[in-house]
Amino acid sequence: MNNRFDEVITSRERLREIVPEPAFLPDKKIDHIDAVFRRFIAACPFIVLSSKGSDGKISLSPRGDPAGFVQVLDDKTLAIPDRPGNQRIDTYENLMSDPSVGLIFLIPGYGYTLRVAGKASLVRDAALQQQMAIRGKEPNLVLIVSVEDAFMHCAKSITRSGLWRPDAWPDTAEVPSLAEALKAHAKLAKSEEEIQVLVEKDHDNSLY
Repeated sequence: MNNRFDEVITSRERLREIVPEPAFLPDKKIDHIDAVFRRFIAACPFIVLSSKGSDGKISLSPRGDPAGFVQVLDDKTLAIPDRPGNQRIDTYENLMSDPSVGLIFLIPGYGYTLRVAGKASLVRDAALQQQMAIRGKEPNLVLIVSVEDAFMHCAKSITRSGLWRPDAWPDTAEVPSLAEALKAHAKLAKSEEEIQVLVEKDHDNSLY
C-alpha cells in the first residue's frame, strides 16, 4: 500500500503536524446517561451498533424501532431489544470474544448525534422482554450496554451530507437493490425478479 499513495500516516506526531491540536476542546464526555441524554435517547428511532470479532474485523449493525426503543434502565445501563433479522447475529457472536461496543444515535431531521461506548452482554429476562414487546411479539434476546463514555457530536457531517434534506438526496434509480446484490454475490439460481419478491415478502412479514 505504501507505493500506492504519496504518504501513509503512521504516527500521532505526523498526524498532528497535519491536523494541529485544538486550541480549545472542552471535555464533553461523561461516563453515564444523564437527564440530557435520556431525552435524546427517548426521541431516537435509529442507531448503528459497532462490535469487534475475534478475527479483529469490525462489524456495524443498524437497529431501528419506534422512538425510544433503546431503554435507559439506569444511568449506566441501556437495553436494546433484538428483532427478527437475517440470523447472522454477527454482533452477538462478536460479544462472546470482545464485549466492547459503540453506538451512534440518529434522530431524523436533527443534525446532532449521540455517541456511546461501553461493554455489552446478552440477556434473557422475562419482565424486560415483555416490556419490549411490539405487536404482541417479545424479543428473544436483549442487548445490555454498560455505559463508559457518552457525548453529543456536532452537526457538521449531517449538514454536509444533506442527510435530512430531500432536495439534496441523490437519484437512486441506478442504486443496486438487495435482490441484485444477492444475485451477484450469493450466486443464487433464481432470477433477480424472483429474489426481489422473496426479499419484499420477508420484509413485510417478519418485522416483528
